[in-house]
Order: sequence, then C-alpha cells, then structure tokens
Amino acid sequence: MTTVAQWVEGARPRTLPAAFSPVIAGTGIAFAVGGFDPLAAALALVVSVALQIGVNYANDYSDGVRGTDDERVGPMRLVGSGAARPATVKAAAFGCFGVAALAGLALVVLTAMWWLLAVGALSILAAWFYTGGKNPYGYLGLGELFVFVFFGLVAVCGTTLVQARFVPWSAVAAAVAIGALACAILVANNLRDLAGDTAVGKRTLATRLGDRGTRWCYVALCVVAALAVVMVAWLVSWWCLLGLVFVVPAALTCRIVLAGAGGADLIRVLKIIGIAELLCAVGLAAGCLLAG
Repeated sequence: MTTVAQWVEGARPRTLPAAFSPVIAGTGIAFAVGGFDPLAAALALVVSVALQIGVNYANDYSDGVRGTDDERVGPMRLVGSGAARPATVKAAAFGCFGVAALAGLALVVLTAMWWLLAVGALSILAAWFYTGGKNPYGYLGLGELFVFVFFGLVAVCGTTLVQARFVPWSAVAAAVAIGALACAILVANNLRDLAGDTAVGKRTLATRLGDRGTRWCYVALCVVAALAVVMVAWLVSWWCLLGLVFVVPAALTCRIVLAGAGGADLIRVLKIIGIAELLCAVGLAAGCLLAG
C-alpha cells in the first residue's frame, strides 16, 4: 500500500511555487488595472495547482514505465521505486487533470470566454505529452519551451485575463519573469539528472547543451527574469521593483550552479529557486497593490 507521505512526495511539493507564482503575479497585475476578481483568481489557482501536481504524477508514470527513473537522484518516484502501481499513478494524474478541467470550465462559464476551452485542452495535452505518448517533447529538448509558454505566458496572462477581461503589456512582462524562473527550475532539475538522462537516451535541453552550457543557461534565465521585473516596474509602478527580491536567493543558486554542483547538491538549488520564483511573484503583486 502506498502511504500518504509517499503520494505527497510523489507530487513533488518543491515544484508547487511554479503553480502559485503565476496566479499571484497575474492577480497583482489584474488589481493594478482595476480588474481584481477573487473568485476568478481562486479558480485560476485551482487550475494551476491541479495541473502542476497532475504533470508531476504523469511524469512519474511515463518515466517509470520507460525505465528512465531506475537510477535517479532526487525525490522518490512512485513507479520507479515500485511504491505504487503504474496504473494507479496514471489514474492520479488524470484525476488531477480532471480537477483542473472542472475549475477551468467554471472559469469559462464565469467569463463567457468560450475559446478558453481550447487553451485548457492544450494545457492538459501539454502536461501529458511532456513525457507521455510515443514521442514526448520532454525527450526532444523542448520541455523548457513548453514550461515557459504554459507556466509563464498562459498562466500569468490567463490569470489576468479572466479577472480584468484583457491582457495588458505589464502582464506579458510579468509572465516572462515568472516563466523564466519556472524554466530555471526545470533546467536545474535536468542538470541534476544529466548523467542518468544521457545514459538512457533522454534528450533534454541539458543533454543537448552539455554540463557547462546548461549551467550558463540557468544563469541567463535568472537574468532575463530580473530584466522582465524591471519592465513591469516601468509599465506599472516602480513599487514593482519589489519583485527583484528574488535576486538574492537566485544569485546564491547561480553561485552554486556555476561552482559545479551536481547530484544531490542541486536538490538545494531546486528548493531555493522555487522560493525565489514565489518571492518574485509576491514582490510584483505587492508592488501592484502599493501602486493602487
């Protein structure tokens, strides 16, 4: 029997800042343009968290049945470790996708933006086919691109849209900041798994860039996020520079990454950069509140 603690660990709680952050940032922008809607914000949060947990379980299932999780440093894999049956983990993933779909449908009804049904469907498909299906795009080095699009642009701009009913340029800038940091989380994760992924033929961006290139890619993403926060401040209010609070922990992770940390040492980086992304979102939202 799989324990509750194992299911919680399998959900990879360290990745949850990537689900909370875009909703916090997008809600802050909505407030700044006079469109804050608490119900829409709550539903957007349910969609984001359910998708994040769902994609984590889906990755656990898909990588587990392929055998790519047999030798892996990091959080326990439910399927790879044998703690849970593959079919059960797959059902958990689709259960989470179902919760996201219901919350998304409620948002569609609330806003009467029926075209968002297509966006929701694409989000679920992207979550599944990251490592699922015959040709998962996560095995083609495209994982970071999709994370940027769906946990950056779509999540932040979508959160603002369902509240304010339009997407200002400030939301796009905030989405770039949050998306870049979400990508940094994945880059650090794939850097940690570089040797194992190379051995099993999993062609992530890290395996394509190599060790050195992946480390500098991580740093570049943090720099892009900082520049995007400055852009939000220019578009909304200089109070939004509070979002740069993330630079302190992010700089620490850049130092660790460039020092050549690997394996278990990168687990610390994952934890810190997740907190950094959350701090960025909270800082941006606080800046929007103070500007109002």
